[in-house]
Amino acid sequence: MATKLTGLDKNNKYDRQLRLWGDHGQASLETSRVCLINASATGTEIMKNLVLPGIGSFTIVDGNKVQGEDVGNNFFLTVDSIGKSRAQTATELLSELNEDVSGDFLEENVDDLIEKNPSFFSSFTAVIATQLSEKTLLELGRVLWERNIPLIICRCYGFIGYLRIVIKEHTVIESHPDNTHEDLRLDRPFAGLKNYCDSLDLTAMTKKEHSHTPWLVLLYKFLEIWKEKNNGKLPCNYSEKNSLKELLKGGMRCNEEGIPEDEENFDEAIKSVNSSLHATSIPSEIQALFNDPACLNLNSESKNFWILVRALKEFTENEGNGSLPLRGSIPDMTSDSERYIQLQTAYRDQAEVDAAAVTRHVHSLLHSIGRPGTITDSEIKTFCRNAAFLRILRCRSLQNEYEIATANIEELGRHMMAEEEDPSDEGDDTVLYILLRAADKFFAEYNRYPGYFDNTVDADIPKLKTCLNKLIHDWGLNSTIKDDYVHEICRYGASELHTISAFMGGVAAQEVIKVVTGQFLPINNTFIYNGQRQTSTTVIL
Repeated sequence: MATKLTGLDKNNKYDRQLRLWGDHGQASLETSRVCLINASATGTEIMKNLVLPGIGSFTIVDGNKVQGEDVGNNFFLTVDSIGKSRAQTATELLSELNEDVSGDFLEENVDDLIEKNPSFFSSFTAVIATQLSEKTLLELGRVLWERNIPLIICRCYGFIGYLRIVIKEHTVIESHPDNTHEDLRLDRPFAGLKNYCDSLDLTAMTKKEHSHTPWLVLLYKFLEIWKEKNNGKLPCNYSEKNSLKELLKGGMRCNEEGIPEDEENFDEAIKSVNSSLHATSIPSEIQALFNDPACLNLNSESKNFWILVRALKEFTENEGNGSLPLRGSIPDMTSDSERYIQLQTAYRDQAEVDAAAVTRHVHSLLHSIGRPGTITDSEIKTFCRNAAFLRILRCRSLQNEYEIATANIEELGRHMMAEEEDPSDEGDDTVLYILLRAADKFFAEYNRYPGYFDNTVDADIPKLKTCLNKLIHDWGLNSTIKDDYVHEICRYGASELHTISAFMGGVAAQEVIKVVTGQFLPINNTFIYNGQRQTSTTVIL
């Protein structure tokens, strides 16, 4: 009998991912309930990449029996399973990957489930749909949209990979941006930073103390000297920053021969001039959140995210004096431990003060809408640390996307024009989306995909071209798509290649994890992969 892992064992088992999204992210993952529709090669690859990091539970909905073609492209099905329930067989084999994850299955056709028991999906954190027809997708999308449940659609069609995220509103507090400026506030030093830096006298220091003074202190002190000489202004262009660098160079101590000492902390200060002297301001993305109706019009049903955004807005208008809460962290630097800790403490203390002010606004807002005590201090502190990186994703419903009146015709037309004008014959991968839509139109008319049977490939080419031209005409586009693409779609025959499924399984699982943990930025909102060229593109549809 398998035994559950202890906390320490789990830390070892999930060490790498804990470094990515932390204990709270892992906790969100372990309490998530994911539904997979169709245990296809793509579906099982996605689920494998969710079971291994430890989602809470999964349920596979699939009314099909295992066939020979399934065994040929699905590593989670074997020859012995032919004729058995595809949902049950895949569930059993996937469950073996991680004893911490609970797996279940439902051997039922998804169309029947949607018709008879649409509330079945209400208990899931996210639903993943693979290899579904357009009609079924639209019905499923409608059911989930009404219940505000995220839908992740993944499809592999020959060498084409397609991913679409359908979610009304997804808010992200911990977006983990790749490149950010440190929040040092050298342009607007707070009292704790000023008091600490002013308490240090460079001229009275020993050689060791001088060479181990944190560069942040050096930059503050020489910036104050520069401002005195320049009417209180900060250096804002290349020439002025070079002038500040020269001041810093002049502050280095010299030996008896007049040669500057090797002081690494001064070198660090000089290198940090360009990256550290930026104006403290509210990013445009955050300002947009402040002006969002969801922030301005709170009610008892408002998400915690919007209550926190409103509290943040009130903080910036009052205690923050136009600034966000201090992040409270500083970078590594050459320094003795004592003074580095003192400097770090100054930043942390101010961050605590700012977080406390935001907390007061949060409690006041919660009281005003009749929801006291529903946001913890830990949540507020995490929010304050990430206040500059808050993001929101709002997708259109599938119904909206598929309606001609609201389809993003201009965007598709732009990509089609790029495809036509490309002299290298490489084209634009967004064209593959249009071809997949044409293949769906073909399916709706002939109840099979073009080229599905070997003996119909050639005959299906003109039929698919007719469907494609009608689609382009209905959308009001004037461009055309090369015949080579049409031939390839027919040659694919809606086949599901394992190599493409494996790649898309990794991509889709990554997006599911982003959605259920509320961390990192999901794709916005359609991702197309071209397996022939190994290129990809993201387009908002």
